Amino acid sequence: MKIKTWGTFFVMLAVLFSTEFVSAQFGVFRHRIRPVRHARYYYCIPQTDSEVISETVPDVTPEAAPEDSSNAISTTNNQGITASMFGKTQEGDDVTVFTLTNANGLVVKILDFGGVLYEINVPDKNGNLGNISANYATVPEYQTIRPYFGSLVGRYGNRIALGKFTLDGTEYTLPINNPPNALHGGLKGFDQVIWNAEPFEEENAVGLKLTYTAKDGEEGYPGNLAVTVLYKLTNADELVIDYTATTDKATPVNLTNHTFWNLAGATSGTILNHQLQLGASRYLPTDAGLIPTGEIANVEGTPLDFRTAKAIGQDIAQITDPQYNGGYDHCLILDQQNPGEMTFCAHIYEPTTGRTMDITTTEPAVQFYSGNFLDGTTGVGDYRYEKQSAFCLETQHYPDSPNQPAFPNTILRPGETYRHTTIHKFGVQPDSAE
Repeated sequence: MKIKTWGTFFVMLAVLFSTEFVSAQFGVFRHRIRPVRHARYYYCIPQTDSEVISETVPDVTPEAAPEDSSNAISTTNNQGITASMFGKTQEGDDVTVFTLTNANGLVVKILDFGGVLYEINVPDKNGNLGNISANYATVPEYQTIRPYFGSLVGRYGNRIALGKFTLDGTEYTLPINNPPNALHGGLKGFDQVIWNAEPFEEENAVGLKLTYTAKDGEEGYPGNLAVTVLYKLTNADELVIDYTATTDKATPVNLTNHTFWNLAGATSGTILNHQLQLGASRYLPTDAGLIPTGEIANVEGTPLDFRTAKAIGQDIAQITDPQYNGGYDHCLILDQQNPGEMTFCAHIYEPTTGRTMDITTTEPAVQFYSGNFLDGTTGVGDYRYEKQSAFCLETQHYPDSPNQPAFPNTILRPGETYRHTTIHKFGVQPDSAE
């Protein structure tokens, strides 16, 4: 291009300078929308000069990763999301792991298979990150061993007696996968499906939106149930889990997450020295099949009294009924003032690392399970998950509610929306406070 006059040259120079100045001040002209591709979806994000699009590949260091690819969002304060291949199901379907990092360096890894909370890496009192969520190394292990490590559970978490319930005059029969009862949604519950996954980022949080529609008749349940689960890792060091669901036919719904926790580290051994406090004054006694008898009992004077913090192992030997296998596997009723109100559930403190976790929820109950049926036959790497090497605190409605009309309602009908929020807040208790 030839410039015919010096005047034209200076005009063009002034226009160029003005555009760059406005761009630098307001960031308006420098934004670009770029498609980000994952295994099962596309989405677009605005890219600025402070954002880098890079590919996360297993066993490749960040320095060796390609400069311009499409599997990650990151920002200058370390907050960001990456996605990479985790493995394949037995059927050959790809499974993706999404890595969420907040501004403080906490790291949560989530699989689209089962919505599994694969790793939850939080600091100890010395600032060292460690994973506190029990896991397996491969997808086929999640498909065959099935202790529900980190999984989303549904359409109905916990047990339904004899795998049957009657709703609006029709009896429904469910697969019996925990004889003689149905457990955690059936033979192929929500822990066994690949969810549609869409990462998102906010000013003070990163997250993953998971969606799945369970078909009418799937695992014996009525209605097409459209489920959305939002995992959000905030810069306040909270892991927020939001559940919503709608249906086109009346159906039972009881969604939860089944993470096995060990605040000393997922492969560190016993959890019996963890200090646990629960906001629960009552519990549900069960029969030999862990089905509630219908009685609501007070925890006072029982080993289930965790209203004041105590070691998980302090009174565990008093649990002698054989169905509990030498530990806790009980549904405790939270001291909730109003249905659906955010309520204190639990505070956990692990003395050797100083790690703490506080749980609040909108659900009316929590299933406290002390890992009594882990038996050392499975593990990750050279580590074996022995009895009581991890525990669960599953926020939920009561077991067998569809068969027990005195329990809080778990039937979702067309035009209604199921909602449930649980928040896990991580922290550290200094030595001086012990």
